Amino acid sequence: MKHLVTIGELLIDFMPLEKGRKLKDVTGFTRFPGGAPANVAVAGYKSGVKSYFIGQVGQDAFGDYLVESLKKEGVCCEYLFQTNRANTALAYVTLSDSGERDFIFYRNPSADQLLDTHQIPFELLHDCVLHFCSVSLCDYPIKQAHMKAIDIARNHNSFISFDPNLRLSLFKNLVEYKNVINHFIPMADLLKISNDELEFITGHSEISEALSTLFVGHVKYVIITKGSQGSSFYYKDGLHLDSNAFKVNVIDTTGAGDAFIGTFLAEMIRQDLTFTKQNVEKALFVANAKAALTTTKYGGMSSIPTEDELHQFIEKDQ
Repeated sequence: MKHLVTIGELLIDFMPLEKGRKLKDVTGFTRFPGGAPANVAVAGYKSGVKSYFIGQVGQDAFGDYLVESLKKEGVCCEYLFQTNRANTALAYVTLSDSGERDFIFYRNPSADQLLDTHQIPFELLHDCVLHFCSVSLCDYPIKQAHMKAIDIARNHNSFISFDPNLRLSLFKNLVEYKNVINHFIPMADLLKISNDELEFITGHSEISEALSTLFVGHVKYVIITKGSQGSSFYYKDGLHLDSNAFKVNVIDTTGAGDAFIGTFLAEMIRQDLTFTKQNVEKALFVANAKAALTTTKYGGMSSIPTEDELHQFIEKDQ
């Protein structure tokens, strides 16, 4: 069975003590470990797959906290480095009354952005599933580190997954950001995009039109997540499958998309990456359930449910 490897940012999410307030009006925050690729690794582990994270944090108190947190969640951290060249990245989050988020990041550079190509492990990227996002595709050494990791994985029997996971506030030039995302899309076997990201990435708001621009290069499968409307899986040959969302009391949507794709990848790894209709439908069902459960708690990786929590939720829902 393949293992899961994610690469990118690991940071502190500072969540507000109050919803519905602008950042300047928030009176206090609670810290949570976060970063989309790290969340995906946690979701993979919590779904029964051996998961590794490649990344870097600072040699500071926040970095120590993140290393401890990721190890506690069960992720293999042999390739999680610490450096004194920059501090650990921080993100301050504001929440609307419905749990939707807005971010302010403290980076440029942060320790994660200084991950270099010489830190990319060669053997780890053989016969694995490699997942990455777009936040780390900025003009720092970590972008080239991604290129090297993808190249190794592509040439050594690995499957590559890409979730752009847009963070527009991190890029001053949005045209360049869009170009970078579209440069990396053809490198993936599977692409996961939320419906509200489609138009920015493809220039099309209609899914049918957007898909024609996404099935490029190595892309064989596309998942479009639609929040409370569930998710849809598209094959390159035109077949698609729809999966309904679960109704829950949403508190915080942080990490829900990461829980979804991490769970989906783990489910498919357990099926030897055999994308039959039956396997995909089951994986979407489980991924939707875990994503929904993630929104019922605050924080990213800490709110991703275990298998026991999943089974209790499904039994109660049915």
